[in-house]
Amino acid sequence: MSSTVSATHPPLSPLAASRPDVAARSFVRRAGTRIVDGTGAPALERGVGIGTWLLPEGYMWGFRPAGRPGAGVPAQSPREIEALFADLVGPERAATFWTRWRASFFTEADVAEIAAQGFDHVRLPINSRVVMDDSGAFLADGFTLIDACIDWCRVHGLHVVLDLHGAPGGQTGTNIDDSPRGRPELFTDPNYRALTVALWAELARRYSDEPVVAAYDLLNEPLPNEHAAAHAVDLVSLYRDLTATIRAIDPDHLIMYEGLHWASDVSIFTEVWDANSAIQFHRYWAPPDRAGIAPHLEVRDRLGLPIYMGEGGENGTDWLAAAFGLYTAQGIGWNFWTWKKIDNPHSPAVVVPPPGWDAIAGYAAGTHERPDPDAAWATLLALVEAVRLPNCTWHGEVIAALLHRTPVTLPAYAFSGACAGSRSIASSTAAESQTGAAEPADAAGEPWPDEPVTIRYTGGDPDVNPFAADPAERARAGTFAVHLRAGDRVDYDLHVAEPVARPGGSSETTVTLRTGPAAPSGITPTPTPPADPAAPLGTMTVRLGGVAVTGAWSGTAWRGSTPTVPGATTLRIGVEDGVVDLIEIAVR
Repeated sequence: MSSTVSATHPPLSPLAASRPDVAARSFVRRAGTRIVDGTGAPALERGVGIGTWLLPEGYMWGFRPAGRPGAGVPAQSPREIEALFADLVGPERAATFWTRWRASFFTEADVAEIAAQGFDHVRLPINSRVVMDDSGAFLADGFTLIDACIDWCRVHGLHVVLDLHGAPGGQTGTNIDDSPRGRPELFTDPNYRALTVALWAELARRYSDEPVVAAYDLLNEPLPNEHAAAHAVDLVSLYRDLTATIRAIDPDHLIMYEGLHWASDVSIFTEVWDANSAIQFHRYWAPPDRAGIAPHLEVRDRLGLPIYMGEGGENGTDWLAAAFGLYTAQGIGWNFWTWKKIDNPHSPAVVVPPPGWDAIAGYAAGTHERPDPDAAWATLLALVEAVRLPNCTWHGEVIAALLHRTPVTLPAYAFSGACAGSRSIASSTAAESQTGAAEPADAAGEPWPDEPVTIRYTGGDPDVNPFAADPAERARAGTFAVHLRAGDRVDYDLHVAEPVARPGGSSETTVTLRTGPAAPSGITPTPTPPADPAAPLGTMTVRLGGVAVTGAWSGTAWRGSTPTVPGATTLRIGVEDGVVDLIEIAVR
């Protein structure tokens, strides 16, 4: 993590104030190790996934597996959720529900808000059963939904990545691909393979002249777990055939390939299969550090292809700020998973479950009796209204963490550059920055001794993953602190939002630094005595955009302010005397 970022891989662009006319900028393409549009401007830098619209996943609806064998009703894959609703309200009502659901869950209002928040693209997961039946016939209603998404994105200046999330037969053998028998039969049944090739041929035919479509993401998270070793060769063969099929029809669109095991294993990428391609990886619940993405960076450098983080999220804002800040600093375009879910605070838009939803979810989990059909139907109709964006609960803190946009609270370990005393280890400029993070400390309490500054992890229950998706598990974890000695400094890349009008016409940005004792058990720090006896922890300098922030200590918190200057900037925190264990930074 302490290596300086190569000059050939500068960070992503600052957030754009407005979205350009994407259709007028020609096709998105590969330019060396970057993804650009036809004008050479960066593309696919920051996006969101539209999960559960065309391919419902049980956890996004609050469905949980039954607690004991034989109880409840399976409701994890699209097929299972569809069967549950048909069982509860009858096939005709269930079909009506799905039509209304797809007309409400994701609309032009969602696209307009995504653009307004500063994103530049959406990744659209597609279930093959929405656009193709088992005989291989194409379904007009399904393509109408894809076309609508593309049209909305054209109006609001966004690109679209078409993601085959559920291939015919299934490419993962899990609920996320809607496989009919819970096996990756795409790789064992020639008929499913032929259907997948035919589907990509049809997608290429339909969208070959559409520049709003940025890329073809051939298969989502193929072959996890034990399936990876069994069918890795088959995946490479399929990728080659899909590439040839698409290129015979469409010479222009960027093609994306995902690796094995939830798109985390890049071992199959030993050569370039297509000159206009990129490699996509996914990352969840792991330390948000450079070491974790080192295999992907190596592939980028070895093959000279762009890499793209196509899925990550389902976590607290601390992790989001560090992980997505890391991708931004490393020049890696990314896509957050996912835009909207039911009763789940990990998304920006959270659907408030209507009355009666607990009965349906409880029936699926085996904890409630079967709901009355008319009551269940009333609940499903209420859900159709609840999923509309204006009716959702807005979690702006999620987007603030992703974009480092004020008002925002960042964990101290989400720095973009650091310097230890006179030893400049990581560049302190936005053009040459990286993010540091940490794993639980070793016995010495000093993880990563070669880091420019020390990151300590203390307290918490043993064997807890501090980066877990479950908030309850994260709450049992310890505390990370950046241990700064005299001469150390850390930088944080920010985007300062336009100031909110205040009485008197003045506007200021306030910086609050939360500190605390983070010395591991058995280690006694020996800091240089503070020059100012009133400073309980140390004497600091804080600069925002090169301008000194005037402030003072109050207990274990430091607070200061400076006139607001909107736009991309850097917050620099340095220690002149003493020792500071920095835990959190809030910029308002």
